[in-house]
Amino acid sequence: MDITVRKFLRYLDLEKRYSPQTIKSYSTDLTQFSDFLEELDDGYDITWKKIDKKNVRHFLIELQERGIGRRSIARKVATLKSFFQYLEKQEIVKSSIAPSIKMPKFDQKLPEFLSTDEIKEILLIADKKSFEGIRDTAILELFYSCGLRLSELINLRLEDLMLRENAIRVIGKGKKERVVPIGKSAKNTILNFLSSRNKVAQAGVHELFILKSGKKMYAMAIQRLVKKYINQVVNVHAASPHILRHSYATHLLDRGASIRVVKDLLGHQNLSTTQVYTHLSIEHLQRVYKKAHPGAEKE
Repeated sequence: MDITVRKFLRYLDLEKRYSPQTIKSYSTDLTQFSDFLEELDDGYDITWKKIDKKNVRHFLIELQERGIGRRSIARKVATLKSFFQYLEKQEIVKSSIAPSIKMPKFDQKLPEFLSTDEIKEILLIADKKSFEGIRDTAILELFYSCGLRLSELINLRLEDLMLRENAIRVIGKGKKERVVPIGKSAKNTILNFLSSRNKVAQAGVHELFILKSGKKMYAMAIQRLVKKYINQVVNVHAASPHILRHSYATHLLDRGASIRVVKDLLGHQNLSTTQVYTHLSIEHLQRVYKKAHPGAEKE
């Protein structure tokens, strides 16, 4: 890998405090771009000073021709813009071509979400007498009560619980910390789980959620259990932890929560990321209006 790219990735880690997964994505994107440039230049080494917007445009065209999805291409565009801004900041290039790199346009898909009745039914499924059943219920409750990302829940530690304050401390994207309120039902479920957890947890394991063996849980295990419970109640395309996060945000807005408050609770950096949920909320209000108002269907 190019030494400039390695320095850029280290900059993302140490100064920007990006997550390992994000840095891995940036590395993949830049390696792919570097390989494209080497082929374009018959295998000669890359000189970043010579790269212009035409090179980037040809790269994006090739990705489209290979059938790469528009969202994946958009991510690669964001990577390149960030990289060329870094090159200018480090005075490796005189002027960054980042402003000339355009994001591809694509339709924004509205996220799926579950109804409150479906959520209630899902939370009742697990066997409340077994360790795994108690743990699974606590996981489902916490996803929905706090709107957590999968990575946030996996890395939640015992010291992050602030149950006296009815809250938890969450380390989100970019290692940014936020405090999120926790509902009474989720709090009681966690308290119930803690008594079982402490009997099986291995020494030195400080994460809240663990396997029956006492080791820290891993992403695939949580994804599987969430999918298992959701599929027993409703057939949705994305039966994943993220649908519980979507449901959390949508239900808050449906009940009058401020979009700025929901933004902070979700740990979004930009309000535009949260605004997708307002479309879901408006659709819900329109359905209620058409069903309840006597003049809604009249011309």
